[in-house]
Amino acid sequence: MKLLAIDCAANLCAACVYDGAAGKELGRSVLDLGRGHAEHLMAVIEEALKAAGTDYAGLGAIAVSTGPGSFTGLRVGVSAARGLALALKIPAIGVTTLEALAAQARATFPGRAVLAALDAGREEIHAALYDEVSVLRYGPAVSTLSQAATIAADSSPVLAGTAATQIAASAGRAFDIGPTSATADIVVYARLAAANGEGEKPKPLYLRGADAKPQAGFILSRQKN
Repeated sequence: MKLLAIDCAANLCAACVYDGAAGKELGRSVLDLGRGHAEHLMAVIEEALKAAGTDYAGLGAIAVSTGPGSFTGLRVGVSAARGLALALKIPAIGVTTLEALAAQARATFPGRAVLAALDAGREEIHAALYDEVSVLRYGPAVSTLSQAATIAADSSPVLAGTAATQIAASAGRAFDIGPTSATADIVVYARLAAANGEGEKPKPLYLRGADAKPQAGFILSRQKN
């Protein structure tokens, strides 16, 4: 089965085509955008399909990163994945960024627990702890830096994600460090989706509310007729 994986959770706008049966990446396209995923995603997908020598009709599933990450990027990626899956009558499979970061770290440090953690600003950490056999033991959840450091000190995991070095410094000890990026390599999402198989329809994983919220003081009361 050929699977298309897309990731718009962070700065990258990425897509790859993966052969699940052969366990092989067939083609990819990756742009480091920061913003503007909506304007570029379909072209990135087309480029990945071209590099893989296939088209939409040759796909058997769509994988997508579901976050935590950029609110706008997650909406773009998940909406595209669900729309394509509906049009092509194939499953859409969600994979969290924390799960993908943990899997990428485990490729370098096999048989180890992994704490994947992202710096969410406002002194918050978005974290998830996976044990030695990839079973989720904590999260995904919002924690403070001190809470994340305590988890790390208690379980001695490999650290991954943008908050990895902060956690190690706060814990005051050395840890093995995996990827320190905000998202994993695109093929990791493809591999996890192929291994996990179809589940619930993907939806963005938001661990806190949007920054832009209605301001009650500016809401006009409805006049009665």
